[in-house]
Amino acid sequence: MGTLVMLHGLTGTADLIRPFAESICPKGWHLCLPEGPFKHPKRGFGWWIRDAPPSTPLDTKTSEQVDKSIAYLEQIIPDGPLIVGGFSQGSALAQELLATSLNQRIIGVIVIAGKTARPLEQRLMLANIPPCRLLSMHGESDEMVPLWQGDQTVEIHQEAGWDVSLLRHQKGHMVNLKQLPEIIEWVSKTIG
Repeated sequence: MGTLVMLHGLTGTADLIRPFAESICPKGWHLCLPEGPFKHPKRGFGWWIRDAPPSTPLDTKTSEQVDKSIAYLEQIIPDGPLIVGGFSQGSALAQELLATSLNQRIIGVIVIAGKTARPLEQRLMLANIPPCRLLSMHGESDEMVPLWQGDQTVEIHQEAGWDVSLLRHQKGHMVNLKQLPEIIEWVSKTIG
């Protein structure tokens, strides 16, 4: 038995991602739905807060917030096998968990409408851990996190020898629930 960790996006909450997470959580697995440690000024929470477009590289202050979020998650994620993932900003943070001691237990990563927060660091880190499985869902019309950033994430993991599955759709910044069966099938294959 393991744990599915799903991280909400910027301005999100655990309750917003719960219905989706419950629909893909394997039978007998636990569900971990933490909330970002930074309160967003308009609503919800974030894993980092800044006034810059998502396509802009992270600055030093933002990277420090990412590190604080990772430290927070390391304290609360339970023992056992893990599938980690999230939506948008949450999926970027899920990838960052691969740079922690949790990487020994992560068997799969789900990236939905997301990017890699620190691409250079991610490439270097992936070279030092065994590859596993990644699922990337991204909309071709995503204006919040452009498709090229989703493709960059795919490329980074493929170069590191990961088993990457792609789900693409014509919509924007969203979870395409029409592809839910494919996500469930991917999760099932990932847990064996």
